[in-house]
Amino acid sequence: MVAHLHNTIATRCSRCVLRHKAICAALSETELNDFNKIARQRTITAGQVIYGDDDVMLANILMGVIKLTKTLSDGRQQIVGLQFPPDFLGRIYTKTAPYFAEAATDVELCTFPKAGFEAMLRRYPGLEHRLFENTLDELDSAREWMLLLGRKTAQEKVATLLLMIASRASNVGCSHIHSPEISSARFSLPLTRADLADYLGLTLETVSRQMTKLKSIGVIELVDNREIIVPDISMLEKIADP
Repeated sequence: MVAHLHNTIATRCSRCVLRHKAICAALSETELNDFNKIARQRTITAGQVIYGDDDVMLANILMGVIKLTKTLSDGRQQIVGLQFPPDFLGRIYTKTAPYFAEAATDVELCTFPKAGFEAMLRRYPGLEHRLFENTLDELDSAREWMLLLGRKTAQEKVATLLLMIASRASNVGCSHIHSPEISSARFSLPLTRADLADYLGLTLETVSRQMTKLKSIGVIELVDNREIIVPDISMLEKIADP
């Protein structure tokens, strides 16, 4: 069942904190006026399905984390991707999606009607070019994830996922500390440990064991079951990519 999208309001791009990071950064101020006419901001509660395989939605993620899942013929589900701000959600030029999109946390979206957005792509080549670049970036990320699943150890897998979340924590809406002298992060995991295990192709026990090991060697601090502090990003990087 698709989530009930509530608190729908007209979007004003000039007020958007992700204005210069999302795909609409390719548009001039004049072109953004056209975008304002079709964009709508929506909020979705954690745990709600945004769309299924027989539906489609186009949106920029403004806040929160979305998990993409694929259902097998026997009913089993697999997390196949995570999306953060300012990622673009959905597929253009198609009526269906190959996966389910679910709000892993409370999410804010800037949504676009499919026909209106595709008309924008035809009207503004810069927008189409930016979307193509984003698609290539997603392809590169998918290939990196294939490397992680196929070659990395359990500890390297967990460290890589934590590093990915930490590096994007400021856009997720979590506390993120960064300066030339020190690089650290504090964030809440957007997934349960069971979901982390699913995404990494590990067991729940293995994920918990590796988190404990990372804590014991001082790479992370566990404030509680979901909140994590990374005192020194470089230490986490060395384990994620030795």
